[in-house]
Amino acid sequence: MRRPRSRNTPLALLALLSVSAAVLAGAADAAASGGTVKLPVMPSRLSAGTACTGRSAQVVSAMPWEQQNLQLTRTWQFGSGAGVTVAVVDTGVSLKAPALAGRVTAVGAAGEDCVGHGTFVAGLIAAAPAQGVRFAGVARQARILAVRGTDTRGTATDATVAHGIRAAVDAGAAVIEVSPALTRDSAGLRSAVSYAVGHDALIVAAAVPDAPGDATSSAPPAGDYWPAADSRVLSVVDVDVDGERQEGAYRPRSADLAAPGDGVIGTGPEGKGHFIGSGASFAAAYAAGAAALVRSAHPGLTAAQTGRWLTTTAYPADVPRLDPYAALTSVTGAPAGPVAPEHGSAPVRLARDEAGARATRRALLLAGTGGGVVLAVVWAAAIVPRGRARGWRPPRGGAPAD
Repeated sequence: MRRPRSRNTPLALLALLSVSAAVLAGAADAAASGGTVKLPVMPSRLSAGTACTGRSAQVVSAMPWEQQNLQLTRTWQFGSGAGVTVAVVDTGVSLKAPALAGRVTAVGAAGEDCVGHGTFVAGLIAAAPAQGVRFAGVARQARILAVRGTDTRGTATDATVAHGIRAAVDAGAAVIEVSPALTRDSAGLRSAVSYAVGHDALIVAAAVPDAPGDATSSAPPAGDYWPAADSRVLSVVDVDVDGERQEGAYRPRSADLAAPGDGVIGTGPEGKGHFIGSGASFAAAYAAGAAALVRSAHPGLTAAQTGRWLTTTAYPADVPRLDPYAALTSVTGAPAGPVAPEHGSAPVRLARDEAGARATRRALLLAGTGGGVVLAVVWAAAIVPRGRARGWRPPRGGAPAD
């Protein structure tokens, strides 16, 4: 997959998106527990002597901002990821995670996850909904293949990642999420990517490593990180609720997609509690989940076509923003309407920008009240339809050719 050219989004629309996301995030935080809930942070690796990540005592009942941002409630009316296996090449995926119960197959010892990072990623991809909790994975009925791509403490090398990719292919994964982003390439890593391509498996990888713990306002120079920098891999970078990246975060020379990855909520290796995490690996998880939805609903698409379709239907921006709803419903053969609306209401569509401006002012005025939460959710459902009305229309002439 070649990197798409940058596409500029109108500044007014970007402002509306930022305001909407900020309102929704504030509402969700307040709904969680009076705005005071503090979630434990999910590490990407553990230093020597650090105990394994345990369970979180905090449960977030409100829908996370990232699920609102990706319009997952609407998307789930068209697909669930059933029949697709997504491999997670990471620290392992715990077989004890309730949200993934019965849907995880482990390669070797990968069913144990001391760090917890791989389980968090797997939850973003495929966590099942739980009673009283609105968090769920993108492809809620996909199967997860746990593959160790690091050592037990979370340190990865080109050899461990290459071995993980090959193991995922051999186990029949249709989509392979790769969390590690390495500073060096190798013949073994390139061979593993070729092996996946030859078996029609789509690799979705973090474009950069997770932000360093001592991040400052000075961002390091842009660089290439592997395997994401390979043109045959779908490269994904993380953004926050405002569509921006963390200060001091690593920067790629290029990326195929941007997806939520800063301050996202997910599950841990055991128990029903939630963690919070930031990094491109979590953005890659959302893109991998979207790929599973597309491959499940449209099995005739190849891996390369699926990856290209995710970028083609993405929302226009300097780095195109992942849009699972458009990706799932714009492919030729997609159903003309929802299978069964989950909440019994059609999406709101605002025909004119003046209406959007009024909605923005009302959302800001009511954000501190109970009515603000409802209005923000309804208003957010209108953003993508309005974006399309202003000139963005995913192609409907069929899947792109290889």
